[in-house]
Amino acid sequence: MPPRALHPSGIILVDKPAGPTSFAIVAATRRKTRARTGHAGTLDPFATGLLLLLSGASTRLQPRFVGLSKRYVTEIDLTARTSTGDIEGERLDEHSAPVLDELEAALDGLRGAVDLPIPAVSAVKIDGERAYALHRRGVVVEMPVRTMHVHELALEKYAEGIARVDLLVSSGTYIRAIADALGGHCVALRRTEIGPFRVDEADPERMLSPDEALARLT
Repeated sequence: MPPRALHPSGIILVDKPAGPTSFAIVAATRRKTRARTGHAGTLDPFATGLLLLLSGASTRLQPRFVGLSKRYVTEIDLTARTSTGDIEGERLDEHSAPVLDELEAALDGLRGAVDLPIPAVSAVKIDGERAYALHRRGVVVEMPVRTMHVHELALEKYAEGIARVDLLVSSGTYIRAIADALGGHCVALRRTEIGPFRVDEADPERMLSPDEALARLT
């Protein structure tokens, strides 16, 4: 098979819908452009929001984009944890939702640098195998703890056990881990920003030039 084309080259901002995997979005873009296509970070199938796709020769710029901070808006059901930290998992540890004062105290403890276990459904390798593959086979492993950085965290709404939270976090921070630490699980998750790029700019028909995209990082 011949190598993938290096043109067109640029950055594409896509607003991913719920349902398809990020890799399905990448593959669809690759079929359309016929160019080598990569990404600067995925979203879970149930999640929506901003994906940064790199096309053609711009795939070599991936290291410049993968470490950018990210902003999310999530809705967390605080009446149960799940096996995956999100709505797709089995409900575990069902309990009463915290009162507002308890929730605000818990949120205070999650601002800044926090050490949390990586979710079992993640791409982290455990003894050479992806954690999500082990989880699908029913293999229970002790997940490693990672230091995650929560730069901003704001409670936007709290009603009937569901907390709507806006977060600005470092790359490598799992929102599902934060939900689990609060005693709940994500029922909705939307990525609204990656570094200086915003989801309201997303347009799969528009490709930012490499120079234009890199200029935003300075």
